[in-house]
Amino acid sequence: MSSFLKARQRITALLDENSFVEIGAKVTARATDFNLKPVETPSDGVVTGYGVIDGNLVYVYSQDASVLGGSVGEMHARKIAAIYDLAIRTGAPVIGLVESAGLRLQEGMDALNAFGTIYGRQVKASGLIPQVTAIFGNCGGGLALVPALTDFVFMAEDAKLFVNAPNTLAGNKEDKNDTAAAAVKAANGSVDVVGTEEEILSEIRTLISMLPSNNEDESVADCADDLNRASANVAAGYADPSIAVSDIADDGLFFETKRACAPEMATGLIRLNGMTVGVVANRSAVYDENGEEKKNFDTVLTAAGCYKAADFVRFCDAFEIPVITLTNVTGFAATESEERKVADAAGKLTAAFAGANVPKVNVIVKKAVGSAYAVMNSKATGADFTIALPDATIGIMDAKLAAHVLCDGTADEVAEIAAKYDALQNSIDSAAARGYVDQIVEADDLRKYLIGAMEVLYTKREEFPAKKHSAK
Repeated sequence: MSSFLKARQRITALLDENSFVEIGAKVTARATDFNLKPVETPSDGVVTGYGVIDGNLVYVYSQDASVLGGSVGEMHARKIAAIYDLAIRTGAPVIGLVESAGLRLQEGMDALNAFGTIYGRQVKASGLIPQVTAIFGNCGGGLALVPALTDFVFMAEDAKLFVNAPNTLAGNKEDKNDTAAAAVKAANGSVDVVGTEEEILSEIRTLISMLPSNNEDESVADCADDLNRASANVAAGYADPSIAVSDIADDGLFFETKRACAPEMATGLIRLNGMTVGVVANRSAVYDENGEEKKNFDTVLTAAGCYKAADFVRFCDAFEIPVITLTNVTGFAATESEERKVADAAGKLTAAFAGANVPKVNVIVKKAVGSAYAVMNSKATGADFTIALPDATIGIMDAKLAAHVLCDGTADEVAEIAAKYDALQNSIDSAAARGYVDQIVEADDLRKYLIGAMEVLYTKREEFPAKKHSAK
């Protein structure tokens, strides 16, 4: 078998066995301009149809690079548009498996219009049905907008994604600075998951099994996990959401999105008592399989982390997926580069949380300090419940810094003021006394409290004043 699975083989590997039904198999290219030889063009270079993943209906298209390079022409695009039309009418996700030379030059304006046709269908489908793109070969030029308009993007390790090829950029060379490489695109947030073809197809199956089919559906599965089991790793692993969140989730499954982008902010999907829930969590450390810290991050909000989380919260809100935040933040990243955009990014995250009317629960796992806390799904911006672990702190600023502002005395006097400030202004008990924290729970009990919160909020209804869309 070649290094790339062929178009139909990819579909077979992705869908449940014997479930694929092809649509438009007899469609072929009809243009012969610019010496395009009138050769056979089976399916015009794209296989389209529907099938199921774990019993869930999905529509899929898979480009065939052996036919005119998988290039997009008039009939090629019509087939993809037809799949989108069916998916919107029936309320089912669309999965695109991309490997293409891009625009079919020989078809001129017909091909250019074809790109616009696909874009238009994607925008129409956005917020109605989940859209997933997997890139297995080249995805260049105008075709690069296709994954940009979808909700989740997967990319093979040796695939290429670009608007302008690296070698066409001044001072750039593919072998020195490959801006089209999967690792680069993952780091800048354009790609959620990078892996082998087999890994990608498996990961897509996992993702689809967790997503609702459309914006009016819900994703609930049977839960065999103990609803009351202790979440024993949360207290020690709060710094790394891949540990803490997995410990809370049913069967330890945490599907992390945009994994290589802004790792200090983790986003992803879990199930709680079978219900799909979105998670946004501050990350301050990464641990290896032996529990040793291999990387750490400041407990601050970065611009990239805020943009990443805002996009994810908006997706969850569009598809009625509840959101849980695990908050451990002490401020905003303070560098010249960050200062250029962190306020804009934090504003977008604040707007995303405040504008979401799905169930929202905030868990303060360690520190919640200053304006950064307000951004992270605080009660003031709409969290339905705020839960805190017993050793968490919440307040306007670090007690030592506050003491220096409030007191101009000796070191002992400053320390005394700091201790008093901590007790009066920064403790969880003081926040709870003012109604800013609803529950203080032991880390071991966090899973069952979150399941309880999701059950209580299951029937939440909140209507905002009518408007076309948010301005932010």
